[in-house]
Amino acid sequence: MQLNLAFDAALREPSEPLEPLEPLEPLEPLEPLKSLERPKTLFVRHPRARRYVVTVRDDGVVRVTVPRRGSMREAREFAARQEEWIERQRRRLEQERSAVPPDAEDARRQARMRATRELPPRLMTLAAEHGLTVSKVSVRNQKWRWGSCSRRGHICLNWRLVETPAWVRDYVMIHELMHLRRMDHSRKFWKLVAQACPDYQAARQWLREHGRVL
Repeated sequence: MQLNLAFDAALREPSEPLEPLEPLEPLEPLEPLKSLERPKTLFVRHPRARRYVVTVRDDGVVRVTVPRRGSMREAREFAARQEEWIERQRRRLEQERSAVPPDAEDARRQARMRATRELPPRLMTLAAEHGLTVSKVSVRNQKWRWGSCSRRGHICLNWRLVETPAWVRDYVMIHELMHLRRMDHSRKFWKLVAQACPDYQAARQWLREHGRVL
């Protein structure tokens, strides 16, 4: 959940999340949710942020996005003022987690472990086939994306890709790899994707139809 407010604004509901230029924190798999009594707080400065943003991740970590010209003092004060909202989100996370059957939780954990083993090697194979260099591969619990690519060549993959058909999974990887050549979604970018993955439109349609249930 995310709370997106101007620093001196009144509390309101979250808005759409900011699109990062590159990963804003270590792209490692989230640890299983344990105790949310004392969450860690991450302060991350974002060059495109225009306001302070508070986010509560699935693992209970509180993240505060700081505008380019913002101060850490103001960021801490802003986070402190949102404490009630943060606690509500943390209680909701606890309730949602307790509602997940143990066998379902175990299956999800196993799938994430399999994703960590299988997705990075496949990405590196595709990178080699297309003559591209990847600096780092991470597997993460992303909510809004199937993958992402930073300007430094760091590609992050959603662990749920391991539960998609191989041809769909390859499309997502190729999509991120083509960002190493063009960091946009222009016609030229999609032409690169089409050349590397002729069936990419079918893969995108599959994700639209089935992605929400994964």
